[in-house]
Amino acid sequence: MNRYQNKLFMYHVIHQMHREGHSISYIANYLVVNWRTVKKYLSMSEGEYEAFIDAQSSRKKELSDYELFVKDRLSLYPSTSAAQMHDWLKEHYTDFPNANPKTVYNFVMSIRQAYNIPKVKNEREYFIVEELPYGKQAQVDFGEYNSRTSKGQRKKVYFFTIVLSRSRYKFVYFTDVPFTSSIAIKAHEKAFEYFDGIPKEIVYDQDKVFMGNENAGDLILVDKFQRYINQREFGIYFCRKADPETKGKVENVVKYVKQNFLYNRTFYDIETLNTEVIAWLGRTGNRMPHGTTKQFPFQEWNKEKQHLMRFEPITFNESRQNHYTLRPDNCISYKSNFYSVPQGTWKQPETIVLVSEDEGQVVICNLDGTEICRHRKSTQKGKKIINTDHKRDKAKRIDALIKEQAQCFDDQERAVAYLEKIRKAKPRYIRDQIAMIRGAFKQYDTRTLNQCLDYCLEHEICSSATDFLSVAETISKGQGDTPDKETSTQDIKILPQSASNLAEMEPCTSKILDYQQIMLN
Repeated sequence: MNRYQNKLFMYHVIHQMHREGHSISYIANYLVVNWRTVKKYLSMSEGEYEAFIDAQSSRKKELSDYELFVKDRLSLYPSTSAAQMHDWLKEHYTDFPNANPKTVYNFVMSIRQAYNIPKVKNEREYFIVEELPYGKQAQVDFGEYNSRTSKGQRKKVYFFTIVLSRSRYKFVYFTDVPFTSSIAIKAHEKAFEYFDGIPKEIVYDQDKVFMGNENAGDLILVDKFQRYINQREFGIYFCRKADPETKGKVENVVKYVKQNFLYNRTFYDIETLNTEVIAWLGRTGNRMPHGTTKQFPFQEWNKEKQHLMRFEPITFNESRQNHYTLRPDNCISYKSNFYSVPQGTWKQPETIVLVSEDEGQVVICNLDGTEICRHRKSTQKGKKIINTDHKRDKAKRIDALIKEQAQCFDDQERAVAYLEKIRKAKPRYIRDQIAMIRGAFKQYDTRTLNQCLDYCLEHEICSSATDFLSVAETISKGQGDTPDKETSTQDIKILPQSASNLAEMEPCTSKILDYQQIMLN
């Protein structure tokens, strides 16, 4: 039935329902049309309505001037979408009207129909896959589901599922927090224990829990997961992006878990849910015949487990400090936040650091345990915690400043040694300390400052540029005489004779009993 016949049929149905006594509102709701349309059609005779349809079909369309352009483009590129055609029209015609996207869509579709240019879909061609050998492969995927609690509230749960490709023997593990590499590794271990063995290869999505970067085929795995598979020695295969069909077996398991196990199930706590899913696997998930193979997964697993690699539990020595890969922009991603390190810390191709928490602070160290920096831990997510002191590669610049300032002294090696001691004592303020010593050369002559350097090194006065200036001032006042070791670098002020009696004065004091008596009265 074409469009003209559809409209004519609608007209006759409206009139028939009206003759049966139905109201305009009822007809509009029943036919899902506007009540004004029903009223308009009822006011027309059949001849008037046919003339109305003819006038609509013969009227000039708003975009009819662009018909040839659209027709030529569709002939060349049949798969072109209406949205793409809309952009091409605006690109080639500066005077193209501000048409609604729906108007453009209707116009493009009318051109397709008029010139018989169907839209070509690039459909993927599939072919039946042979069954893999026993023990060869397993497939892994993640899912999430909004469960209903016993109090009628919603609780999101996350689950890991793995299926042996040949026997279709399944395992499911739930958590109430999003999966991390550590939780995923724990789920693997529970699955291997449940399977009583390890498959030779496991197929994954390109999930951030496992993979840090696709890297044009040279996959970069998350450090913790890389160390785990090195220890377990099973092969891995990552599907290409947007290609779920590669692991269709486990995709079906995810739907099966949602529709058969989780649907209308009450959530109490995560431990109960994990106990319930093991029971479900035992009575249904692995006991019922598989829809494709028509075999019982449990019976097939009894054959397959003989071909699996041997499973022995392993102990992970998880230290308090965890390994993290430093990003090229000199920061780490830690618990959904970004923490900066000094610029220049990252070295190609990658830099590994140790991260730990200490009394509410995130501590970042080198692999040898040397602390790089620390930040106050953020309680929010998605934040960038940046120390403004990290924005420059200061280490190289400070070395240059020390070397430059040491050249002002006669003995440059001793000067460098002295400045390095100040740097060690006040690492955060070394720039200010060097600036103060540089300023001393504007106040005192070089001979005085050389004597000051020798004196400070000899008497271990190496913690502050302020002490250096005090010694320089004393030497300058003494016309080159260095102060005694026992003498302070600052002048001692003696009280005058007239004020000696003040040292023997005692302040007045009050008795606590006097105040208690006042309060009682």
